[in-house]
Amino acid sequence: MILPIYIYGSEILRKKCQPVDAASADKEEIRKYVTDMFETMKEAEGVGLAAPQVGRDARILVVDGTDLADTYPALRNFRKAMINPEILEKSAETSLYNEGCLSVPDIHCDVTRPKKITVRYLDENLEEHTEEFDDFAARMIWHEMDHLDGILFTDHVTPIRKKMISSKLHNISKGKVRCAYKAKLGK
Repeated sequence: MILPIYIYGSEILRKKCQPVDAASADKEEIRKYVTDMFETMKEAEGVGLAAPQVGRDARILVVDGTDLADTYPALRNFRKAMINPEILEKSAETSLYNEGCLSVPDIHCDVTRPKKITVRYLDENLEEHTEEFDDFAARMIWHEMDHLDGILFTDHVTPIRKKMISSKLHNISKGKVRCAYKAKLGK
């Protein structure tokens, strides 16, 4: 099922999400929700999506870099669902990339992030994994993990760039934006 994507100005995007209680979670409901998130992300032509972006207060994210494999060959089979992800380590080495976000349509900004991260997470079957990710995979995961803490990529930009995009952000928060996907401004 395609879910509406909450856009900038929606309160849920600034909320620190609650962990999923793996001991009492319904695995079928989790798998269905993850499937809905992947479908929504693909429909919107995104490469990542976090639960608050589709209105849910839960520490769940999905990333899929397979469509980027021509540019980033390491992403050929990169498709992950992560529940309660935690960054255990990050590299001192960083990289700069011009990021965008489905919740902040039509805005792109340079963001510096660690080049390599180690993440512990549960998959959609609630099985634990610890993996190291680098380059674009690390960036995708960190961007989505930020959403779980109420942080948007625009929070990482320089003050001058923030000033330059402030009127666009204001317009998005008032619903003055067109999206090629099902979008929603809400709580």
